[in-house]
Amino acid sequence: MILLGMPPAPPVTATAPASVAAMRWHKRVLLISASDADDPRLVEQRGMLRAWRTGAEDRDLVVIEILGERVIGTGDGADALRRRYRLPASGFGVALVGKDGGVKLRRSRPVDAPMLAETIDAMPMRRAGGR
Repeated sequence: MILLGMPPAPPVTATAPASVAAMRWHKRVLLISASDADDPRLVEQRGMLRAWRTGAEDRDLVVIEILGERVIGTGDGADALRRRYRLPASGFGVALVGKDGGVKLRRSRPVDAPMLAETIDAMPMRRAGGR
């Protein structure tokens, strides 16, 4: 999970991180799309997530950033992710993907931790105790 505003170190293995499709039924995914790393909405979103570390981990949330053509957190391509989850090619967008693979929340501005927690906690798998 990206929480410190800096991309994680490259993985030790030569394999790419799991695709979003491979995370289905195991993880919830927060996709954050921005034109570049200097987007003020991206900076704000990172700050909101940084303060919510435990809440995100308890909810099996993985954060994936799409910055221009660069993707951090998965081996999927930027264009494919933006097309599949209807994220803007330029500007800022956020999509929360449930464990079932469906988009549960989509915004064009940063999403705060209480809204993410409320949305995730209302999901059937979360209510049923499936983290």
